[in-house]
Amino acid sequence: MTENQTVQQKSVRRNRIAAAACFAAALITASVVGTQSATAEGAAQNAARPAAVAAAAPGLGSAKLVQSEDFQQGLNPVGATVALTGRQGLSACSGEETMRDLTKDKATAYASVTWTFDTDGLLIESAASAPTGTEAAAWEQQLVALVQDCQDEPAGHWYYGAAHTLNVTSGTAHWYPAYNGDGTVSGGVAVLRSGTRVAIVELTGRPTDAPTYVEGIATAALKRLSS
Repeated sequence: MTENQTVQQKSVRRNRIAAAACFAAALITASVVGTQSATAEGAAQNAARPAAVAAAAPGLGSAKLVQSEDFQQGLNPVGATVALTGRQGLSACSGEETMRDLTKDKATAYASVTWTFDTDGLLIESAASAPTGTEAAAWEQQLVALVQDCQDEPAGHWYYGAAHTLNVTSGTAHWYPAYNGDGTVSGGVAVLRSGTRVAIVELTGRPTDAPTYVEGIATAALKRLSS
């Protein structure tokens, strides 16, 4: 495959995330929205915010995914579309590959969410539950390799930055800030694993100039995944 063909393929798969944003926005009226509060104290604050809700899956359901209260200042979610099929695109770098593709249909359960906001931007998360810890570790490494494929890019193209690792008792997260072609921060991506569960979560857009914003999303997502 020539260098030009490689660049063209990457350009196509990157355009996929923009199309997904438009599609998700169109689905807001059909999205599952409601209210959810982790505590009584937070009920009033979350009353007007959407919540990701879907039927539970064995060991993995929407409660294991990012919720509205997990977003930091600068992101106001207005809609969530949840699925348990494993057929959502993994990231801006994955093209049409889904979690079901990556796991070869071997997961015991799948869950995904697409969050839309009142400003430009989108958050997608896709998770899977593996039959064994060994398989979960293998899927984690496949996701990391997928993300790393978009770290080394031609000048002027967006790219993922350096890897950062977050290790906690409940699991591990590898997060990467994303940069536009001019070097400005534009969201980021994280690969997560907790026990037999793995997930990838990506934030597009520019809610802040601090790359560590993605670390906050990764931390919250890992906490949900391990709960």
